[in-house]
Amino acid sequence: MTGVLPSQAIAQLIDRRVIDAPIPVHRDQLQPASLDLRLGSIAYRVRASFLAGHGKSVAERLEDFTMHKVSLDGGAVLEKGCVYVVPLMERLALPADIGAAANAKSSTGRLDLLTRTIADGGTEFDRVPEGYHGPLYAEICPRSFSVLARPGMRLNQLRLRRGEARLGDDALARLHGRTPLVDGTAVIGDGLGFSVDLGPGRGDLVGYRAKPHTGVIDLDRIGAYAPEAFWEEIRTRRGQVILDPGAFYILVSREAVTIPPGHAAEMAPYLAMVGEFRVHYAGFFDPGFGYAPAGGAGSRGVLEVRCHEAPFALEDGQIVGRLIYETMEEIPEQLYGSGIASNYQGQGLKLSKHFSPAS
Repeated sequence: MTGVLPSQAIAQLIDRRVIDAPIPVHRDQLQPASLDLRLGSIAYRVRASFLAGHGKSVAERLEDFTMHKVSLDGGAVLEKGCVYVVPLMERLALPADIGAAANAKSSTGRLDLLTRTIADGGTEFDRVPEGYHGPLYAEICPRSFSVLARPGMRLNQLRLRRGEARLGDDALARLHGRTPLVDGTAVIGDGLGFSVDLGPGRGDLVGYRAKPHTGVIDLDRIGAYAPEAFWEEIRTRRGQVILDPGAFYILVSREAVTIPPGHAAEMAPYLAMVGEFRVHYAGFFDPGFGYAPAGGAGSRGVLEVRCHEAPFALEDGQIVGRLIYETMEEIPEQLYGSGIASNYQGQGLKLSKHFSPAS
């Protein structure tokens, strides 16, 4: 069998100690097609982001890059603009036919909290080779807001797969023919394209821009913060927003997306030639996201957008990213939005769960 491993298969790997931790892995870390990873108790403040590289361990590289250590016990502030490496509780002893990919959780991305996974011998972020035995680390760089972190917090997640799982364009088109993946014309080319919605049906609110000088966000506090203390509303009736270099925006896709139960997806950037911006691709899309029996005919994707070197005029309907669909090895026992805490099922334009609903 090949494909992305569902929650029940991940649970079996935990039972066999293929995935292990000094504090036992909790079943509530299991998502339909991934496992939430937990921060350990020490954060290393480093002078630069790095990868271990062939034949080297992250611990060895930390000796070269560490400026000082920060204990997370009792909570510690990870400051905006700084880079930290935190050993994760989970470690792996993967079989030779199973590899893994990691990604930031949705709420992590919506805080512009750059979180990437690194492994011993790694030459890429967020990629763990087949048969890997060793520890995992999170590289954390708060880019818009300083955050208060503690041991056990879950900022990123791991998706395991056996063999080739990605759907080619022909297979993706056939899947869309059986189960519509978007509520309109499917733009298929190296994945499923999606565009930005800058033409609101009601009012003129189309997004949010992170304020440059704010307080600290405690990552454990849900619904505790007033949006206006951290975000500026972006309003337009022209179907256009000019992005400022270095600024971070929360926008939303025009398309309502569906992930059928036998598939999973991952957000990926669109062609760099389309403009001076990047849609941050935090978060995996789980089986059942936007699926009708799970609570709605499609859910719109929230876009985490950062502008680069020059101001850029983003237009309503412009394609800004793509979804890469993969097959599941089995349908998960529990789907996204069906009996589990799924914060973003049926979503529209929405900030992270840390903020109270906008008035």
